[in-house]
Amino acid sequence: MAYKTFAAIDIGSTDVTMKIYEITAKKGYRLLDYVSNIIELGSGTYATGYISRSAVEQLCSTLQRFARKMREYGTVDYRAYATSAVREAKNNAMVLDLLKQRTGFKVEILGNSEHRFLMYKGLAVKSENFEKIVEKNTAIVDIGGGSIQISIMNNQKLTTTQNISIGALRVRDRLKTFRVDVEHLERIMEEFISNEIEAFRRYYLGDKSIKNIIAIGDETACLKQIMPELKITDHFDEQQLQMVLEKLVSQNPADLAADYKIPYERATLLLPAAMIYGVFLKQSKADLIWMPNIDLCDGIIVDEMERSKKLAFQRNFTDDIRSSVQMLAKRYCCNKEHNTNVASIACMIFDKTKKIHGLKDKERLQLEIAALLHDCGKFINMNEAAENAYTIIMSTEIIGLSQREREEIANIIKYNALQFPDYQELEGSIRNGSYMTIAKLVAILKVANAMDRSHKQKASEYQIVVKDKQLLITIDTLYDLTLERGLFINKAEFFEQVYGIKPVLRQKRSV
Repeated sequence: MAYKTFAAIDIGSTDVTMKIYEITAKKGYRLLDYVSNIIELGSGTYATGYISRSAVEQLCSTLQRFARKMREYGTVDYRAYATSAVREAKNNAMVLDLLKQRTGFKVEILGNSEHRFLMYKGLAVKSENFEKIVEKNTAIVDIGGGSIQISIMNNQKLTTTQNISIGALRVRDRLKTFRVDVEHLERIMEEFISNEIEAFRRYYLGDKSIKNIIAIGDETACLKQIMPELKITDHFDEQQLQMVLEKLVSQNPADLAADYKIPYERATLLLPAAMIYGVFLKQSKADLIWMPNIDLCDGIIVDEMERSKKLAFQRNFTDDIRSSVQMLAKRYCCNKEHNTNVASIACMIFDKTKKIHGLKDKERLQLEIAALLHDCGKFINMNEAAENAYTIIMSTEIIGLSQREREEIANIIKYNALQFPDYQELEGSIRNGSYMTIAKLVAILKVANAMDRSHKQKASEYQIVVKDKQLLITIDTLYDLTLERGLFINKAEFFEQVYGIKPVLRQKRSV
């Protein structure tokens, strides 16, 4: 067989979806088949905290049907992800175990930042005019069942992202409690949504103007079906969106489902989704709202192709993570020149010691992020900077990183300044992180930070080699390195404990 197939499975708050793709070496990938079933897992989770037994039964039945479809195509490779409805459920471990036993699928729970980053990848690759749209300041508004993610693109760079718990399903179910007429309900809904989006605008946009909005989510395709006389293709202006809103208010979900051949459950979510988009469009004063047909499966296949190095993409997604981290560093007034220098040194040490530590590119990125943010805690209090930095990182979503990866970064920053604890002391506090990953990256960061302790970037060049159980670091500079040498000794001791090789600092004085 000249090609292979791959299945991307999304267990969302309102739907369970599978797309089967053909993957070839020359052409990349193309969609072969698409199946979906509406199961409102989120209704139970957001209301009671649990996924009901009946919902689990529906989910098992759907996944068994997916398995039969995969066998038709000879599909073995797959990735199955569950999002907020399963992530927030108190019985999620039991649900995942039942799914494994009953269907054979190993389902992974996506953290919110991972979920939204996959959606972003699908958008950037599948949307033909994405790069042109984001030449102007753009907000990506990703509506899920439980929340929305608002990400800001500035000069084609991803700079800010924030999650708000006002997804279409959560809004719909919360507003069911209001027993009022439709017109009154519309006003209440707008007030409810506006309050949250106004807070985002105030804290994260300020006076920055947004020219375009890219709307992604399960309801976007259905919204474009409403009022076909408008001939909507891929974008709305404010007037067109208002006309669609008026249509949604004037008709009940049952009539919408019948008139436009939309599943009833989906029809009940159109008004909340349109309201969220409408409020954001109004408050941001954007020109247009773009609605490409993107879902999580599109992001899963792009991530699979990137991870397996089977296809190169125009956009470097790791740079998007870096640009959002740089904006976070700016927000907390980090020392840009010093931190960038420390990150560069740390990455050089990481690369030169690869055979010793055995870590991968993802850990290298964690080290770089930790270096760029290592002094962010000083923004709150100079005397407790390490603890404050830990709190900031643990309280801030970094798009593209899992909870575990973010927790490791928070500990790397914390113990860059503090004495590294014994395994028994740290094991209970890191929960999901790896003690040795943290230790190895802390050891590198301590040495790199000591090499620019004066914050003056004294070196014109660094040479780093591993030789005879020593890490030889030669700094090419005419400056006095007395301060760096004094602090380097203490930091080198911990590095030697972790790696079994001794860092040695040398100076070369080029004329």
